[in-house]
Amino acid sequence: MLAEHFDVEYWNGEDRPPRSAVLKQVAGRDALITLLTEKIDAELLDVAGPNLRIVANVAVGFDNIDVPLCTSRKVAVTNTPGVLDETTADFTWTLLMAVARRLIEGDNLARSGSWTKWNLDQLCGADVWGKTLGIIGLGRIGRAVARRASGFRMRIIYNSAHRAPAEVELS
Repeated sequence: MLAEHFDVEYWNGEDRPPRSAVLKQVAGRDALITLLTEKIDAELLDVAGPNLRIVANVAVGFDNIDVPLCTSRKVAVTNTPGVLDETTADFTWTLLMAVARRLIEGDNLARSGSWTKWNLDQLCGADVWGKTLGIIGLGRIGRAVARRASGFRMRIIYNSAHRAPAEVELS
């Protein structure tokens, strides 16, 4: 969509771009869309020059960006908190279920050609229904994982820097 209205160049390599390529591409740009792998520091801002107005970081945080320096140079900085909360919780749940149900082991057995019989308890794995789930950090992602666990009537315990509000603990 951006290309319909702006001159857009982007990195399409399989690996992250080397720093030298990033520095070459930013010269004279008005805006940058970056990943958390790109360090936005004095060197990059100097190369980008005075036209740079915004760095849009596709990440929850912005540890890779010298925000005070950007501010002093009137370069706006944005990030994308929450963009992958539900996706990350889904993937967490996928891994939990795969381990509990021995999915990888079963897939390997099925693909090996050596699966010749079935037993009542073969690769049953473990139920998660009604079990206890411990969550480290009850932020947006931890809460999303907990919502999924509630569908399995799991007891949820957590450890977090701050206690969750009562309505969160009761839900």
